Amino acid sequence: MYFCPMGKLKAHLAVFGANLIYGINYTVAKGVMPDYLSPFVFIGIRVVGATALFWILAAIQRDTERIDRKDIPYLAMLGVFGIAVNQLFFFKGLNLTTPINASIIMTTNPILVLLLSALIQKERITLLKTIGIFLAGTGALLLLTQEQTSEIALFNENYLRGNAFVLINAASYGLYLVLVKKMMNKYHPMTVIRWVFLFGLIYVIPFGASEVRAIAWGEIPGHIWASIAFVVFGTTFLAYLFNAYGIAKLKPEVVSTYIYFQPILAGIFALALGADELNRTMVFAGVAVLMGVFAVSWQRS
Repeated sequence: MYFCPMGKLKAHLAVFGANLIYGINYTVAKGVMPDYLSPFVFIGIRVVGATALFWILAAIQRDTERIDRKDIPYLAMLGVFGIAVNQLFFFKGLNLTTPINASIIMTTNPILVLLLSALIQKERITLLKTIGIFLAGTGALLLLTQEQTSEIALFNENYLRGNAFVLINAASYGLYLVLVKKMMNKYHPMTVIRWVFLFGLIYVIPFGASEVRAIAWGEIPGHIWASIAFVVFGTTFLAYLFNAYGIAKLKPEVVSTYIYFQPILAGIFALALGADELNRTMVFAGVAVLMGVFAVSWQRS
């Protein structure tokens, strides 16, 4: 039978919280680029701020867990896929394409994670998991594409490079979710995430350093600084922290399937603000996503 002990329930809630933040991030981050910050400078600020927060939190908690020297190269590799390639390509891609395009392309992430888990961790691709991902993906795509046809240009020449970058980001983050599980099984999630971010910081700083002087820092308005703060504290620090906790307790394909909640959550925000009306497509999409995530998460005792 299916069971969800308290630890697993907290993990599911943590991953849900991370995707709630990610759902908001598409529009928030797009409003900052490229008028106020270049993608690479934005990423530099994001990673510097989040890395500092992770290490400050570790100091406050007096977390002194040490890592084995033999694991340092592995953590350095995780910094490449989980931070550098993931964020550099996502922000550069989002700068070149539209939020709706990026959202649709990111729905490939759970499929990639399922395949990578089978190749790397020898996880079985069960019929139930396949059905679950198909159900959740269908629901997400229905919601993303309803009344949005004028914004969707996945193969438009103007957006093609940005769309390709977002796809690379999805593949990189999928690989990270699969590979990081090994370290999460050995160390505390906070230990893993702060080292991954430290290595990621080393990789991303050179990309934005040359563009810092070109930014008109004094002309950035208050609401844009608020958006930047949200991306640093919310999208990076909190979301990665929540996902780290989730990855330590759940399988990578379960964590990745939660990405399908992002358009559902965006729709709920629109309803709350009176910017949209509830319709049958929204209800069907929401039920499909819930059923899909449940199917991928199913366990037998």
